[in-house]
Amino acid sequence: MEILGKEWKRGDGVILADGAWGTEFLKRGLTQGNPAEEWNLTQPKEVQAIAREYLAAGSRIILTNTFQGSRFQLERHGLGGKVREINRTGATLTRDVCEGKAITAGDIGPSGKLLLMGEVTEEELFEAFQEQAEALKEGGAQWIVVETMTDIGEMEIAVKAASSTGLPVVASLTYERNPTGYRTFMGHSPEDAVAAALKAGAFCVGANCGSGIDTYVELASVLRSLTDKPVWIKANAGLPELVDGKPRYRMDPETYARYIPSLAEAGVDFIGGCCGTSPAFIRKIAETIRDHLFFLAG
Repeated sequence: MEILGKEWKRGDGVILADGAWGTEFLKRGLTQGNPAEEWNLTQPKEVQAIAREYLAAGSRIILTNTFQGSRFQLERHGLGGKVREINRTGATLTRDVCEGKAITAGDIGPSGKLLLMGEVTEEELFEAFQEQAEALKEGGAQWIVVETMTDIGEMEIAVKAASSTGLPVVASLTYERNPTGYRTFMGHSPEDAVAAALKAGAFCVGANCGSGIDTYVELASVLRSLTDKPVWIKANAGLPELVDGKPRYRMDPETYARYIPSLAEAGVDFIGGCCGTSPAFIRKIAETIRDHLFFLAG
């Protein structure tokens, strides 16, 4: 496949994604519990500042500020009528920073509704995710990343909806390690999740968030063994502590980066960070695996 004007195939080198957005917004004054997505309309310069810092750090895949951009999530904050505007603008803000130097990846997170409990129907989920994905494409998204999913059913619907736009789709779930192996919060195994994601149309599968990068090295090998498609890993900077009402991650960039060579050696294609990581983490990752990178940082 072509990435940023260069032909890339598995084995050609690692491509750096970005790090966390949520914790970066908290550093900039976002109050816990308020929607970061609203900042696409009210504080666009702050949104672009985050994207710009990741670009400078070496990220070549940068997400949009739309993780909770579905109608179900936005309705909780009285923003249900601004779904398309928020997602379209979020994509445009990242695209204008990337300017051909990085892929603009439209971010779609969980709906917050439990499909298995009957809180929402499959049709309602599909319509909501399709609405979001279409707006992201309109704003300039080149990929769609369906992430932090714990329910295979919801993930499948989101991937199918995103794929209907014609854009490449990444399917990333969140796993925890327990005595029986890796499982999502809803009890799904990597084997079942990967099969479902590929059947739904994802070109890439992976994992993000979870209990920390130290537990995701083994998971990366599991995922690699299940498919010859690209693998995506964006782990947390360890487990958070609650300090003054805000989550704080103690792991520093140097410690996080020690695990990165193992991910590259396991055959992970796209590597970044999730909660608690920052542009400093991406910069350190780039330094640590410089010889493995498809695009040099900086």
